[in-house]
Amino acid sequence: MGRLGQTGFALTLGAALLAAQAQKPDPVFRVDVDLVRLLVTVKNEQGQLVGSLGKDDFRVSDSDVPQDIAVFERQTEQPLSIALLVDTSGSTAKDLKYSVESAGRFLRALVREGNPRDALALFSFNHEVALRTSFTRNAKRVDQALDRLAAEAGTSLYDALILASDMLEERDGRKVIVVITDGGDTTSYRSYQDALRAVHDVDAVIYSIVVVPVTNDAGRNTGGENALITLSRSTGGQVFFPSVGPALDAAFKDILEALRTQYMIGYYPKNLPHMPAGFRKVRIELQKDGLQAFGRDGYYGR
Repeated sequence: MGRLGQTGFALTLGAALLAAQAQKPDPVFRVDVDLVRLLVTVKNEQGQLVGSLGKDDFRVSDSDVPQDIAVFERQTEQPLSIALLVDTSGSTAKDLKYSVESAGRFLRALVREGNPRDALALFSFNHEVALRTSFTRNAKRVDQALDRLAAEAGTSLYDALILASDMLEERDGRKVIVVITDGGDTTSYRSYQDALRAVHDVDAVIYSIVVVPVTNDAGRNTGGENALITLSRSTGGQVFFPSVGPALDAAFKDILEALRTQYMIGYYPKNLPHMPAGFRKVRIELQKDGLQAFGRDGYYGR
């Protein structure tokens, strides 16, 4: 599927389109066979970001085979393409206003800082997925689209991730998906595994913000939260569980800081064992004690 519409209008992808897409043969999950790229963030034991490491501080293995790092960029300046996915299902009605306000502040900070080619696309998802703006740096346009969001019906999270990945495929530089939701998927046509593969296919990093209105398990979708944890960690991202207000703003701030402190690591796969096309596991390790690296845990080979 190609690009989803043009900037400035909402494109709603209804049940018929998604059902038809679901009947298509499984896609071919492509990787650059000459270079595997990894976006990596590093934290110390206190959870603080560490952006001063050098190439020799990292060790990378592919399918348990050590690899030589060929590309290394500290605090990479490659442009960001961020797909912001806002849950507008009926259960978000009470807190949607606060999510929208925090998302707007995140957008303005993104435009104000960093690479002048950084851009954001806005999606909403309930029982359907809607593209509200394609990639843009026009904060006013995105703010207007955010203000028009309204809560209703179910939650098609996996469909939203797949469609956002489709749009990110044509973008250069770093690709990021930020999800704001209050729980799990209820109405998608596509599966969790479809979504995970789609995101890995475009080398996107997922940051999930799960707005928690209640703290007891009885009032939460813990299964949905666990799915978001796995999706985020598998791609090198992170999950936040803020309440609305300052904690939600802090989650967006942490995401932006992580994106400004990313390492770009690339290697040319060599000496890999013969195996059927499928998922190849990647491991990133650090030479220094007390540090932890966060990057995607593999890629789909051919």
